[in-house]
Amino acid sequence: MEKIKNNVLVKKIGFNKLVLCFVLILMYFAFAIVSPTFISYSRILSALSYAYFLGFLALGVTFVIGTGGIDFSIGPVMFCAALVSGQLLTKSGWPLIPCLIVSILVGLLFGALNGYMVAYFRIPPFITSMAIMQISKGVGSVFTKTQSVSWPQAAEANGWYRYLVKANIGGVDVPTGLIFLGITAIICAIILNKTKIGRNILCIGSNREAVRLSGVNVKKWEMMAYMICGILVGIAAIFFVGAYTTIQPGLGDQYNNEAIAAAVMGGTSMAGGIASIGGTFIGTMIIALLQEGILAMGFTKDYQLVITGIIVIIAVYMDAMSKRRRN
Repeated sequence: MEKIKNNVLVKKIGFNKLVLCFVLILMYFAFAIVSPTFISYSRILSALSYAYFLGFLALGVTFVIGTGGIDFSIGPVMFCAALVSGQLLTKSGWPLIPCLIVSILVGLLFGALNGYMVAYFRIPPFITSMAIMQISKGVGSVFTKTQSVSWPQAAEANGWYRYLVKANIGGVDVPTGLIFLGITAIICAIILNKTKIGRNILCIGSNREAVRLSGVNVKKWEMMAYMICGILVGIAAIFFVGAYTTIQPGLGDQYNNEAIAAAVMGGTSMAGGIASIGGTFIGTMIIALLQEGILAMGFTKDYQLVITGIIVIIAVYMDAMSKRRRN
């Protein structure tokens, strides 16, 4: 095992990422054996459709966890952004592109509000995100008068946004969303690992007080992490409606845990200071594959909630054990 870990290629890629890739492949073949229909192209597309919006949520929360914080409002905020922009599109007659921009701005607004309260008022992230969760649910319900919002289908006017998720080229459905998610993941990795923003975010998670004493504006960069998360949550809303069309007020909670599970499973430390965008990407694919596999086996989504909860516990436990070994 030590020889494998010390291999140059393994070190470059990351041992944890290779293990996650192996788990992903193993899960796919396990589900294919149990349910032969799982290997169909439609099942793969369905799993990917789930992975897109979840991936944007997970990438966003990776930045927040990197500061040592947490955000349990990302799912409801995603729904709020989709409800507000969808209401403007379908009921108020706004053009599609401004509505897509509004979705991102709603996510950014909640992210900035969340980050400002955490960074400048020093309210614990857990409490802040819980408050933002309730506020976003209320805003979405009030704005739509507690009515669900159905975005246009692909064949309808303003339905081209669905091509962001899946496009039919030459009679074959192409998962275009995977391209957008992959490009976004690369950009996030560059920001986190190669820029001043990412370095400061991770340093805050490692030792906030030491960073403050070194003259860095801790509040500014901590708030920045939440704002980045908010932007990605707004984008996630676009990809959610691109896959599922209809949005109901007051929902979205379940996606918080799934996104956090994907990030922590991918190697992002709940204690802060360590984050892996590549690991988050693979973790997202595992969660999406798990969701589709459970449905293919004939079980309800409730089983996925149980398994996701177990994954979170195991991932956090492994993270705690890893931190002890490093100490």
